[in-house]
Amino acid sequence: MAQVYLSVGSNIERCQHITAALDALQDKFGTLSISTVYESEAIGFEGDPFFNLAVGFSTSLSVSDLSAGLRQIETDNGRQRNGLKFSSRTLDIDILLYDNFSGLVEKTKIPRAEITQYAFVLKPLSELAGEQRHPQLGSPYKTLWQQFDKELQPLWPVDFYWQGKQISVAK
Repeated sequence: MAQVYLSVGSNIERCQHITAALDALQDKFGTLSISTVYESEAIGFEGDPFFNLAVGFSTSLSVSDLSAGLRQIETDNGRQRNGLKFSSRTLDIDILLYDNFSGLVEKTKIPRAEITQYAFVLKPLSELAGEQRHPQLGSPYKTLWQQFDKELQPLWPVDFYWQGKQISVAK
């Protein structure tokens, strides 16, 4: 079984689509580790703020099969793939880590470059996998987060409820 970490985000009907993603992931993979849910401004385009979080679980699926399953969850939630890379979206699910694998499988590059580029990816990942080391950089994710320039990309935790329980608390 591979330990997988994903980034999940939405800026269109955010609560609805994040909830649907978590439900679908739990249905497919069972128990999930879920980070705090963060809100952040859209980066690279003018748009509504995003909700972002990281999700971890174990799977026996290959990277290719996992990627196909995640694309289906996005499609089931109205994701349009004909738009610009930096644009509003109902749901965006990216594979960040797949065990300690480093490389390219079809069009999926792991570890995902966005881990060290965006606060909304690195902060939630550092909560779930803080002690793990980036397979290329060798640094733990909590250290990468400590070194990240947080003023460039502010984000803040939000209250979020899933399956009748509060899974994220605004501070």
